[in-house]
Amino acid sequence: MNQPPSPVAEPLLVSVLIPAKDEAGNIGALADEIADALQPACPFEVVLVDDGSSDDTGQVFLARCQARGVPAQLIRHQRSCGQSTALWTASRHARGRYVVTIDGDGQNDPADIPALVRQAQALEADGAHFCIAGFRHRRKDTEWKKLQSKIANKVRRQILDDGVPDTGCGLKLIPRQTWLLLPYFDHMHRYIPALVRRLGGRIAVVPVNHRHRTAGVSKYTAWNRVWVGIVDMVGVRWLIQRSKLPVLERVESTAP
Repeated sequence: MNQPPSPVAEPLLVSVLIPAKDEAGNIGALADEIADALQPACPFEVVLVDDGSSDDTGQVFLARCQARGVPAQLIRHQRSCGQSTALWTASRHARGRYVVTIDGDGQNDPADIPALVRQAQALEADGAHFCIAGFRHRRKDTEWKKLQSKIANKVRRQILDDGVPDTGCGLKLIPRQTWLLLPYFDHMHRYIPALVRRLGGRIAVVPVNHRHRTAGVSKYTAWNRVWVGIVDMVGVRWLIQRSKLPVLERVESTAP
């Protein structure tokens, strides 16, 4: 007896990448909000990298995704390697045309993701590399933390001129094929717009919501936000200055 053909899986438009360490108190609600924002209109998956958590971050994430019918991948680092490495790992497992990065602490709002996707589809018509960067225009952080970011953003703009007012916002969208061309190094997630511009890509900025952290503690301090970043910025500027992008005159082929 002939068997009916297997249904063809719908191509994924978006892979939501979440780096998380000890975020069991936030990750379940975040998974729910991602489902609310993207189901059923947008074919998507969620890829979480548990970066050496000592709590139940991974188990809470999987249980909530299963309950909501969310396609999900969980990858665990045996020990913490940092946010950039977690995102690098996630991108290697992602299957979507676009990757959307979002922090695991719940301060980014998944309801903003559809606006990033619409902006990406408009830019994609040009066929170029691009990055859609979120801008936290009304930050819900302490005055001390906002001052740190203000200093870091000012220094970054002077050194890199990357076209974004708020590179620290975790909510960004990039074509996966563009992401895979970016150089990997520790802290590279802070310089994604500059690295995309290095490829000749376009940068768009979208205002996004920002919320208070409701559980857990921040993994960042003044030291790893500002002072360590100066060395990284100098390195990124060197990469940009050493880049040579060819201008193709034409492409010929004998293929039929």
